[in-house]
Amino acid sequence: MSSEALQKVFKTLSDPTRLRILALLEQEELAVQELMDILGMAQSRVSRHLAILREAGLLRDRRDGTYVFYRFAAPDDGPWREAWELVKRSLAGDSTAIRDAAALGQVMQARTARTRSFFDSVGPEWDAVRKVFNDDALRARAIARLVSPNLLVADIGTGTGILASELARLGLRVVAIDNSSRMLEAARANLEREGIRGVDLREGDVGALPLADGEVDAALAHMVLHYLPSPGEAIREMARVVRAGGSVVVVDFVQHQHEWMRQELGVHWLGFREEEVEGWFEAAGLAAVHREVHQVPSAGRDLPATFIASARTPD
Repeated sequence: MSSEALQKVFKTLSDPTRLRILALLEQEELAVQELMDILGMAQSRVSRHLAILREAGLLRDRRDGTYVFYRFAAPDDGPWREAWELVKRSLAGDSTAIRDAAALGQVMQARTARTRSFFDSVGPEWDAVRKVFNDDALRARAIARLVSPNLLVADIGTGTGILASELARLGLRVVAIDNSSRMLEAARANLEREGIRGVDLREGDVGALPLADGEVDAALAHMVLHYLPSPGEAIREMARVVRAGGSVVVVDFVQHQHEWMRQELGVHWLGFREEEVEGWFEAAGLAAVHREVHQVPSAGRDLPATFIASARTPD
């Protein structure tokens, strides 16, 4: 590396604010407003530092409707990588870094709280609201990847239990998980009314599933990722709780610009790019396993296309 290039490394990483930003974006994908809240800084200052980091090739950005989210792009270049490792060691135990991490936790909790509040307010009415997805065919396609008698399947973000009941009717044992107690109450009532057995309802967050390592044969998240504060973390958790050789299946929207979904359906994300989802599967340790991603057109009210991504955990 030339002396000029090496000087750029030192200059870029010499500013403490830029180091704080990189440390945060290494942990989570964040929007400018969220960085402003954590750092306690004005937008102009945060944006200026983001521009410098982006120019240095240290950031990836992703547009989600009217929002732009940033993530740290780990450097492959030797001097950059070595410099960042040195920075991380220096930040360990730093009081400012500890405060930033605590503030980041509050931001992520706020994302989760917004979703929980939405579903707690909707409750049993969700069955009527969710018809906008027109997703019966998608559920059938996803279930087809799991069907095998006596499998133990985790239904992640079960809502009112529609998918859990379909899985149970096929003879599968189901652990249905949701972070909204009101939605679980509705699911319990629906299952009892239909006389469905073999469904274990559990309250818990997708980022910390109430399941042991390798406890289930398969995990399915159907139209759930777009509500989550950290979709990649959810896929890692799904992979964790599935036994070796088991299945991880995700159904969701392809990236789109339908802003009305934020207001009417309470979604966090306006779909996802195929490469994003594949990246999350790889980060979850599923890189060497066969994957399929399908875009399935959805009927109904001006809906985007959808995808089904499936993988098996390594044997």
